[in-house]
Amino acid sequence: MISGDAFTKMALSFPGTEQRPHFERTGFRVIGKRMFASYLAADNTANIFLTPSEQALFCSMDTVNIYPVPNKWGEKGATTFNLNDVAREVVMEALMSAYEDVLRQKK
Repeated sequence: MISGDAFTKMALSFPGTEQRPHFERTGFRVIGKRMFASYLAADNTANIFLTPSEQALFCSMDTVNIYPVPNKWGEKGATTFNLNDVAREVVMEALMSAYEDVLRQKK
């Protein structure tokens, strides 16, 4: 299990990141760029913003606890991770992928 505090530390471990409120969630973004993840304390889940191909790879690992966000964002790669049941290493790899994708994009 990954606690909210542990997820926050993981998301903020990347250089140049910040935490901000995002509706009922906590958002994590690269400063001056877009968000790469968000956290919802109510159900201990994280939405990590992957590419569609990365999303397919992560979802194939665990279809119960890793799945596309059920809306247009999910079609673009936004992926929900149930932090109660997904290994820390898997979540960290997804965060790294999402963070690096934001760095590659122009502002």
